[in-house]
Amino acid sequence: MNQRTAIVTGAAHGIGHGIARRLVEDGYAVGIVDIDPDACHAAVEQLCPIGKVAAAAADIANPDAVADAVARVASDLGAPTILVNNAGFARDVSFADMSIDDWDAVQNVHLRGSFLMAKAVLPYMMAARWGRVVNISSISAQGHAGRANYCAAKAGMHGFIKSLAVELGPFGITANVVAPGLIVTAMTDATAARRGLSLEDHLADAVTRIPVRRAGSPADIAHAVSYFVSEAAGFVSGQVLTVSGGVTV
Repeated sequence: MNQRTAIVTGAAHGIGHGIARRLVEDGYAVGIVDIDPDACHAAVEQLCPIGKVAAAAADIANPDAVADAVARVASDLGAPTILVNNAGFARDVSFADMSIDDWDAVQNVHLRGSFLMAKAVLPYMMAARWGRVVNISSISAQGHAGRANYCAAKAGMHGFIKSLAVELGPFGITANVVAPGLIVTAMTDATAARRGLSLEDHLADAVTRIPVRRAGSPADIAHAVSYFVSEAAGFVSGQVLTVSGGVTV
């Protein structure tokens, strides 16, 4: 079998970078798509000693940028048949104070971005009669104060993926969601700052509410993605896997 090519969005930092690293270690060629060109290329430099990688900086809410990025990955690494929609960000604010821009900015990256990326890679998957789409959601999809925009976007990912699973399954394409709980990334630092706590104090408090009594790491999410994109998961589609250390809401 020829080496499969994966695209991971938001792969220059945090969870996305952990996923990209794991997929390279698993033997996939990986296209790193991120809005930050410098960070995108730095991530490639970190991973190229491990395997075959390429950078494609793009704003995934921009259809022309997405088309260019996917075409670049296809040219550099081969037809992409694995897509991990990880790019996202939070703009937390109470609903009473939430602006239209606060709402649209978050939806555009999470939902519009996932839609555009999936549309762009679909022809390659259809040609291969094989594909994997994995969206990185959050346990916040179940609701969280001060995050109506983020929660709605993450919940929307679930409906989107379940629809893809039904529609694309006959063509050998599966679609699944990984919903992380507390994962230590730069976003965790921002959350601690909003609470007026040091990172250490924030994590110490948060861990008391996690049954396994630890925070997660990007590698924990990468393990789940590695399974979903594998041949072993060929009969698993339309599923939401919560990776949260036992937190259920």
